[in-house]
This record gives sequence, C-alpha cells and structure tokens, in this order.
Amino acid sequence: MRTKTIPVVWGCFFLWNLSISSSQTTYPGIKARATQRALDYGVQAGMEMIEQMVKERNIPDINGSESLEFLKVDYVNYNFSNIKINAFSFPNTSLAFVPGVGIKALTNHGTANISTNWEIKSPLFRDAGGADLFLSGVYFTGIVILTRNVSGHPTLKLQDCYAQVSHAHVSFSGELSVLYNSFAEPMEKPILKNLNEMLCPIITGEVEALNANLSALEVLRKIDNYTLLDYSLIDSPEVTENYLDLNLKGVFYPLENLADPPFSPVPFMLPERSDSMLYIGISEYFFKSASFAYFTAGAFDVTLSTKEISNHFIQNSQGLGNVLSRIAEIYILSQPFMVRIMATEPPVISLRPGNFTLDIPASIIILTQPKNSTVETIVSMDFVASTSVGLVILGQRLICSLSLNRFRLSLPEPNHSNIEVLRFENILSSILHFGVLPLANAKLQQGFPLPNPHKISFVNSDIEVLEGFLLISTDLNYETSSKRQPSFHGWEGLNLISRQWRGKPAP
Repeated sequence: MRTKTIPVVWGCFFLWNLSISSSQTTYPGIKARATQRALDYGVQAGMEMIEQMVKERNIPDINGSESLEFLKVDYVNYNFSNIKINAFSFPNTSLAFVPGVGIKALTNHGTANISTNWEIKSPLFRDAGGADLFLSGVYFTGIVILTRNVSGHPTLKLQDCYAQVSHAHVSFSGELSVLYNSFAEPMEKPILKNLNEMLCPIITGEVEALNANLSALEVLRKIDNYTLLDYSLIDSPEVTENYLDLNLKGVFYPLENLADPPFSPVPFMLPERSDSMLYIGISEYFFKSASFAYFTAGAFDVTLSTKEISNHFIQNSQGLGNVLSRIAEIYILSQPFMVRIMATEPPVISLRPGNFTLDIPASIIILTQPKNSTVETIVSMDFVASTSVGLVILGQRLICSLSLNRFRLSLPEPNHSNIEVLRFENILSSILHFGVLPLANAKLQQGFPLPNPHKISFVNSDIEVLEGFLLISTDLNYETSSKRQPSFHGWEGLNLISRQWRGKPAP
C-alpha cells in the first residue's frame, strides 16, 4: 500500500508545480522584433556612430622602450600621446544572429589613419614632435549577449572578443624626420603589440559604459497626470537565426497605484515576416490596461460649460443654437447649462482583423444653475457609445483618433413618460460628435510613445489591426543631425559618445 502511495504523491506534487509555474507565466503587452535587415542597416548606422565616437574619444598613450643595436644605443624610451583617429575604413563588416546566444560582430581588412604627438629619450638625445600612424589589416570579432537585469533593463555583455591589427607604419615629421624614419620600423612591432593588447579591453569598456546608460533607461514612464507606462523587459531577449525579439511588459498604471490590472495579458505571436527592419506588436492588453488605468484615475469624468461646448460646436454648420433650441423645446432655459459625461465602467477595447473599436459605457447629466440657487439636474441618461479608432504614426508616437459609430441611449425608468428619447438622442449625438470627441481627440493627439533608440526615426511605417493586437511594420533611419528632438524619454536619451544620460522630462 505504501509503495503505491509514493508515486501518487509525487505525481500530485509534479502537477502542482506545473500548475504553479504555468500560473506565474507572464506574457508581454508589447513585442518588438528586429530582423536581419535591421542588423544590415545597423552596420551602416554603426559606422556613422563609430566615426563620430572615435573623433571624440581619448585614446590612452602608448609608450615603451626599445634598443637600437644598429645605432649602438642601449635604449630609446618613446611615448605617443594625443592620439587621434582621423580616418578609418571597415569595408567588410557584418552583424549576424547567433541563435540562443546573441549577435556576432565581424570586421576585417580595416584601416585607420592616426595622428599623434611623440617624445623620445635616450642616453644620447631627447626630442619630440608629431607623427602619423597608418594601421592596416584591422580584424575584430565578438558576440554581444543581450540579457535582462532584475529591474527589467536590457544589459549587454561582450563574449569571445578577439581584435588584432596586422600592420602599423609610423611616419615622423619634423627637422630630423629623415633620421627618425630610418629607425621607425623597429618601433612598429612593439606599437602593434601594445595596441593589440589594448583593443579588447577598450571595446569591453565601451560595452560597460553602454550598460551604465541602459541601466538609467526610464522603463517606468509618467505619461500624464493620470498614468504611468511600464516598458520594462519581462525576460531576456530571444535570439533566433532570423530575428531578435524583445518582450516588454507594456502595461499602464494609475499614477498613485502600481498594482496590476484585474485581468492578465494573453499570448500573441508576431507573423513570420522579414520585409521590414522592425516589427512592433501592441496587444489588446496594452490598451485595456490604459482604459482601466485612466478610468481608475478618474480621467473619464468631464464637465463641460456652455462656453466650452460652444468652442467645439462652432465648427458645426448647424451651430450650438440648434442644440440649445432642442433642449429649450423640452425645458425652457433662460440660464447657462452644463453637461457632465462620465464613464460608468472602463471603456471596452476590441481588436479584430481590420477593426479597432472602443465601446464607452457612460452616463450624461445635463445640469443648470439658476441665479442664487443650487445646481439642478435637468435630465440624466445612460448610454453606450461605440467608436472606431483611427491610427497613425507621427514622429515616434502612435496617434489614435476616435469617430462615433453609434450609441445606445437609455433613460431612467421614471423619466420615460416625460422625456422623448429620440429627441435626446439627437441632442446627445450632437454633443458627442461636436463637443466630447473633439476634446478627446485633442488629448489623444499627444499619442503613445513608441520605444526607439536615440536618433533613430521610423520610416515607411505601416499599421495593421490583427486578432488581439496591432502590428507596426517599419524601417529605421539614423539621423546624424543634433537638431532632432527626441520624443521618448527612456530609449532616445542614450548618448554613446560622452557616456552621459541625457533624458529629458516628458512634455
């Protein structure tokens, strides 16, 4: 009996662990996929970045000591300082995905022209001047491994670094340049040795400096006075033979409450495409969490005065007068009125192929306040407004706009005998069309920030509504001009040159 019980207990324990691990699975609200086309473009953009970087980089001095037997000089101490890379070429450079590992970088047949100051000391003489150093046969290979730290920031690690310069030629300038150039060749070998020993530590240092910037990314960003948006990584990037996937949390929180919404994200898969450099999938969960967060924070409770309504109705050829006259037909009004519209539940988000809708369950209360009197309710109505959501990428933001499809109006039961529902439907339709939606769309013009690296803009972008998520397909463009203002405080603030964080507060 005991023998039979043990396997049963272990079986139950296994199933329990399986259910626990399954329940703790976290799915992303946003997926970002970089394809091989992005890596190929990254080579081009990377060369521009490196060119800017090396022109400002302080390269450590190179020094040493050599004996010059042909001149019967026991030693010559040399020091190369103020080393500047003036030009370089890496004609054979590539980036490739290493499945399950990271991204392999390879360059060979590189060349570089370097200027430097020099100083030499020996028992017989001492001098200083300038020199040019030409390097050829530059070779580098290494694998960049991408992971996630405990706070959800991306981190990089350089693995299997190997860098070598095959040839170096030194050319001195100055009054005694002919003499110095005659014994420059013996100095080239130790220069190469010192340089080759320095290359991988220098490159590793750059990766570590980049990690310092990555750790300062604002993965939890304040969007406005109502919400925060969490862009943190939920796991380490996934690397396959053809792409790299980033899984971002992609959830909104009310400003004062960082508890997850009472619903969970569901898994979704990006389609197997490679025509664009970058694909971004924004799930229904992302928008549902935004709806819940804004509702919880009280953002969907708006009271409009007569003046505010007039400012939006003025665009309508019928004008505010028609709406007021309709109300006056029911209630003789000689004083201004107010309209209060508030969502009674979080707006319902639905993403279906080719169709993005937002259903808003709400109530509308028309109020008036006679002189020297308290506020009086004229009528209170419940309705559900069904809207279509239009989408466009502007700059580095996803811009949404609402258009009213239909609404269903219901009046409190006691009012049915006194209120003509149809006439109030017309009034409500006008208020929604020309009063509320323009206000909402003006707010939505601020858009949702899309994660993008510094100086990288989206071009040739396309948006599709698929089952349960939006798919943004886009190419990338690296902008060298410093005039462009970054739009997303977090990813765009990286400064690869000065190793400083330059994030700006949200507008």
